[in-house]
Amino acid sequence: AVFLLAACLLKGHVFAFQSGQVLSAIPRTDTQVEVMKNLTAKFEIVLWQPDAAENIVKNSEVHFYTNESDIESVKAMLNETSVRYRVMVEDVQELIEKQTFNDTMNLRSSPTYYEQYHPLEEIYSWMEQMTERHPTLLEQHYIGSSFEKRPLYVLKISGAQKKAKGAVWIDCGIHAREWIAPAFCLWFVGHATEFYNQDPYMNRLLQHLDFYVMPLMNVDGYEYTWTTNRMWRKNRSRYSNSPCTGTDLNRNFDAGWCGIGASSNPCHDTYCGPYPSSEPEVEAVIKFLKMKKDYIKGYITMHSYSQMVLFPYSYTKEKSKDHDELLQIANRVADEIKSKFRNKYIYGPGAQTIYLAPGGSDDWAYDFGIKYSFTIELRDKGTYGFLLPPQLIKPTCTEALTAIKIIANHIAKQL
Repeated sequence: AVFLLAACLLKGHVFAFQSGQVLSAIPRTDTQVEVMKNLTAKFEIVLWQPDAAENIVKNSEVHFYTNESDIESVKAMLNETSVRYRVMVEDVQELIEKQTFNDTMNLRSSPTYYEQYHPLEEIYSWMEQMTERHPTLLEQHYIGSSFEKRPLYVLKISGAQKKAKGAVWIDCGIHAREWIAPAFCLWFVGHATEFYNQDPYMNRLLQHLDFYVMPLMNVDGYEYTWTTNRMWRKNRSRYSNSPCTGTDLNRNFDAGWCGIGASSNPCHDTYCGPYPSSEPEVEAVIKFLKMKKDYIKGYITMHSYSQMVLFPYSYTKEKSKDHDELLQIANRVADEIKSKFRNKYIYGPGAQTIYLAPGGSDDWAYDFGIKYSFTIELRDKGTYGFLLPPQLIKPTCTEALTAIKIIANHIAKQL
């Protein structure tokens, strides 16, 4: 793709600006489904929803980014084949500029700090500073390195009493372009520490549970979305026999690895990697979870977008043995978000609710023995997609915090 690069004067960081539009189309016939699949191969298109061409089906919305040079040709092809479409995002570059604008870069104590997106180096600095500021509540753990040798960190949040009998794991940013996910992890850590004595519910949870929070699993990919390609999804691994870069970390876990719903083609966005847990980021997470096997009781992975609360399985349409209990918790989360914020999240097992997606972290965690395993797909439903503006960070994170509290409270009662 022809990506426009522009330098911004924010700590000398270079930001990726991409001109183009995001379209939404609904194929109504088998022929139109094939047209949509052919479009993705013929033009400079990045699928947003679904995440792979094989998941394009009749009567389901397809969201896709089209590079500026291809927009007119793509629209002409859609018109010729009578595929109805609308422009979802008129100016991609304008939204990227809003996401990367930051007017409080040195004010980590400012309340609006958590209502902005931050580049990787800033997140590293924030982790260090937060750990120093809250030594009784926070510990920073190095768990490994990424493919490009960047450090991978987990923050442990524990209550002042140190009486927890179990823990909940939360990871964010497994897919590089889903910026709202790491924004939530920062929000969660900030809320749990800065408001430790002001949120009795959270305080109570921390008497029973620790939280292990990984603000960014895909550090290389995230950095790449800030410097080069905002639409990038995978990590940045390269293998000698491969013509393309990157593995989908959420197809690389050893849970139905590389079955239907993943790709063995390294040039595809859902590439499963050369073998299970081939990626150092995945290996580091698995190693840490194995070390804490009897202690970690919940696994929550934050994604965007589509507003869903999902639980195993995603690699098979069969129900898990804990289906009814997990369904009940997911239902409670969706109901609470709807009643408190008037926003609708759908819920259910991954494969039945959206489509087959093997090699996912939540399925691996569940099969490993972490019963309370969930994927939360944050806002929105497609108005902005991955380019969620900063003013929507706060309401999104408030909803997500509600979800975490409900899941964690259920876990705490089982201890």
